[in-house]
Amino acid sequence: MSTPGPVGQGLQLAPFRGLRYASERVSSLAAVTSPPYDVVVRPDGLRHLETADPYNIVRLILPQTGEPTARHQQAAQTLRRWQAEGVLTPDPEPALYVYEQRDQGLLQRGLIGALRLSPPREGVVLPHENVMPHVVEDRAALMRATAANLEPLLLSYDGHETDALNGGGGGAWPASGHVPEAAPGASAVIDRAVRRPPLLATTTEDGVAHRLWRIADPAEIAEATSDLRQRQALIADGHHRWATYLRLRDERRDPGPWDFGLVLLVDSARYPLRVRAIHRLLRRLSPADALAAVGDAFRARPVDGPLTAALDALATAQDEAARAGAPRNAFLLAGGGRFHLLDRPDPALLDAAVPRDRPEAWRTLDATVLHALLLDHVWRISDAPEHIGYIHDATAAVEQTERHGGTAVLMRPVEEGVVRDLARQGVAMPHKSTSFGPKPATGLVLRSLELG
Repeated sequence: MSTPGPVGQGLQLAPFRGLRYASERVSSLAAVTSPPYDVVVRPDGLRHLETADPYNIVRLILPQTGEPTARHQQAAQTLRRWQAEGVLTPDPEPALYVYEQRDQGLLQRGLIGALRLSPPREGVVLPHENVMPHVVEDRAALMRATAANLEPLLLSYDGHETDALNGGGGGAWPASGHVPEAAPGASAVIDRAVRRPPLLATTTEDGVAHRLWRIADPAEIAEATSDLRQRQALIADGHHRWATYLRLRDERRDPGPWDFGLVLLVDSARYPLRVRAIHRLLRRLSPADALAAVGDAFRARPVDGPLTAALDALATAQDEAARAGAPRNAFLLAGGGRFHLLDRPDPALLDAAVPRDRPEAWRTLDATVLHALLLDHVWRISDAPEHIGYIHDATAAVEQTERHGGTAVLMRPVEEGVVRDLARQGVAMPHKSTSFGPKPATGLVLRSLELG
């Protein structure tokens, strides 16, 4: 892997020798891919992936044997065996990779490469969520054992900005689906690459079409990486993996491959990300008890289903509150076959419950109000797995509460611009506030640190 310019610049993306599946050794490329490790949360989903193909990547990112140490060693042994058998083979030379995803009107393209790990103080890569230490430790143990980056993080940057690292602003963000004309640099390199035949193409069972191109020409690599050195990026997905990269880098004294981590960089001025809410499943709180405890803290009222209509009522309530100058925070409670809307929170209770040592944009976030006022003050529920589950899909959240009991709290997404602005101020979002996508499929290209 070649090394970009000196430490202290912007995004420093380096080519690497990608490790990829040999298509003739697997049933199909789609059958060996997986969503990111933290999206494969249900045992039935894990079993489905494991049985899709004996070489599915989930056997590396989520090995299922014994204690954690045994699982990580199993993943390392599996990775070495697949390489020895020619199931996974390295590309002949270092390259950057153009990655494209298409799904019902959504088009996303970006560059996959090895990004130099900049210290947080440099403000080059902006996290927006805190991480859980036990998850970082688990991912770190897996990466140590395998000596590999098995799946890329998703990072977004605004290609309209000319001096982001020094506080420069960007242009207006286009509506989803519109792709502005490319300027010279990374965008132009991507646009030229997609006119060529792809390195691979597959469609996963969720209907998303994936294509990958390799960029090995030194001039094109230089054009893209020179442009990116002017940029800063927001971590859209992969905070725990980023924290893991930094931990493993800090464990080593000498420069080397651990100074870089596998990422997908997307210019969200050209390809706006899809931002979704992450919903809560309160496992031990019934809807009746939830509503009784709310009292006068919120206005509570039943709303008609189905789910799509109830979610429309949630959106309407927040928009009406904004026009009336009232607090916009609103939540949809689901359980027992019914929906209830909580809106118009008591301003005095809000002021007393929400910490005052953060910017106003943070204090008014739905996730902030949910945790500070409802979970901590009204319902008195601790943020522990036995009490709260985090579910990305609203339909799945409602189905689980109907099947297992409890109460689902459905939320609206946060705008990406709000997330980015808070991240630039060094302010973390509340835990599990946003879900950016589409997330890159795991398994299309891996980075072995032993390949250089």
